[in-house]
Amino acid sequence: MEGLHTTVLSHLTLLRRGKVRDIYAVDDAHLLIVATDRISAFDVVLPQPIPGKGVVLTRLTRFWLNQFASEVLTHAAELPLAEVLPDPAERELVGQRAMVVRRFQPLPVEAIVRGYIIGSGWKDYQATGAVSGVVLPRGLRLAERLAQSIFTPSTKAEIGAGHDENVSFAAMAGMVGAEVAEQICRISIKLYERARRHAISRGIIIADTKFEFGLDESGCVVLIDEVLTPDSSRFWPAHSYSPGRNPPSFDKQYVRDYLEALDWDKTPPAPRLPPEVIAGTAARYAEAQRCLT
Repeated sequence: MEGLHTTVLSHLTLLRRGKVRDIYAVDDAHLLIVATDRISAFDVVLPQPIPGKGVVLTRLTRFWLNQFASEVLTHAAELPLAEVLPDPAERELVGQRAMVVRRFQPLPVEAIVRGYIIGSGWKDYQATGAVSGVVLPRGLRLAERLAQSIFTPSTKAEIGAGHDENVSFAAMAGMVGAEVAEQICRISIKLYERARRHAISRGIIIADTKFEFGLDESGCVVLIDEVLTPDSSRFWPAHSYSPGRNPPSFDKQYVRDYLEALDWDKTPPAPRLPPEVIAGTAARYAEAQRCLT
């Protein structure tokens, strides 16, 4: 199975290509978001796609948006894909990986919730004893569960413009306003905790996740973009979890671990992935979807 790296849709105007998503204008109120099979690591897009990855991302995002419909405003739209893409071949190409959504202006931050200490949070904790200004107890082990989930926002790096950077809540409030920052923090933790409870009942630990938000015309916070996918979250199999070591995962940590072992400075161009890493990543994404949904 070949992966879909890039889309070209003749009836719509391409607004931007993100690290994973191709975003098209539908009308003044709607967008078409197509989750390709591209994969990024350390904010660099890799040269090869992961077959089926975009379908997994879209299916999981739809699943979580339905789960959260009573908790938060979302960008989900009722406009059928057939009204957006009149060409049957184009619908066939993107159908399972495409979402028609309402258009909002994204806020310039990523809302990260951590229930476990891992990744960049672990590195910050080792260096300073804190993550994004949140001071944590001394003596935590790698991958240890936190007594209380923490909100640790970051900046959003554009493609080729460097890496996302963890920032304090105060810095985030300075970017989006104190009231909006408080809303995002409260909503993010609430959604994470709800998802964490669901996932553990299916044998998966959600170690952390990233949400993105926009604002509607009245200034209300709206959940946008992907939601609790293997691209935006760390998913660990609960049966093999043990604090003090880097857990196996159902997400792109598998790719990150491979790349970390290479002599690569994490700037473009990214190295090519061997076939076994591509296949292993695709299998992990598919298993995450199967377990969670």
